[in-house]
Amino acid sequence: MTNIPSDLRYARTHEWVRASGDTATVGITDHAQHELTDVVFVELPAVGGLVKAGEACAVVESVKTASDIYSPVSGQIVEVNQAAVDNPALVNSEPYGSGWFYKIKLSNPAELNNLLANRARAGLGANRNKHNRFRPHRFKKSSHAINAACRRA
Repeated sequence: MTNIPSDLRYARTHEWVRASGDTATVGITDHAQHELTDVVFVELPAVGGLVKAGEACAVVESVKTASDIYSPVSGQIVEVNQAAVDNPALVNSEPYGSGWFYKIKLSNPAELNNLLANRARAGLGANRNKHNRFRPHRFKKSSHAINAACRRA
């Protein structure tokens, strides 16, 4: 089990947010990466792009599943984690560290109040139920997953 930082807030879709001033870093929880299994491809939003809270903005693919990543907050993408794109396994090995996805300049910092501060959201504790489980989408292997698997071989 990954050591879960106490300074995070969580979306119901298992994205986490670490806010610092008017900028926030976004990634997925340890529980989400575990459900995905071995991540082989990460597609992140373009720097400069605008996203709205609840909007799909990234894609994560594993050897057997794919999942949209939804922005937990609104704003402009100011940085993406190229290391996670180049080495998707970071999402599995360090979901709260070097496996983060993007940094966003918050357009509405009050949206942070809509997120959960409960550490159980990260996949711990007795608060997990059928409404907060991470559900990756099943798919036929895409060219992204196939290409990523070939690059790793």
